[in-house]
Amino acid sequence: MKKFSMLFIGLVFSLVTMAQRPVISFEKKSFDFAKIKEDDGKVTHVFDFTNTGKGPLVVSKVEASCGCTTPTWSKEPIEPGKKGSVTVTYNPAGRPGAFTKTITVYSNTFEEIERLTIQGEVLAK
Repeated sequence: MKKFSMLFIGLVFSLVTMAQRPVISFEKKSFDFAKIKEDDGKVTHVFDFTNTGKGPLVVSKVEASCGCTTPTWSKEPIEPGKKGSVTVTYNPAGRPGAFTKTITVYSNTFEEIERLTIQGEVLAK
């Protein structure tokens, strides 16, 4: 009986904790730059998100799949119902041809990791 009580208390605590977690909801998780000219330089896209959960959302880290892509993000806690963003800049210099890059977003949500993608085609000089 004592084991059952402890298990029940642990289950209730877990459910309450999960109910208070933030949820990161991106408007879009991918973006296509289509055809871009290498001569035109860097291109940027902003991925907007909303915290649709019950607790403050903290994006702890954002990593790009290569050095040609640079992410910046909202570093302050995002309260429930508020918005934040991940801005991604791609440098096409010396990279003619099609590309697909992955941006990994780490946060304090239940899933912890979200993946964003950018793609396009760089037209050579």
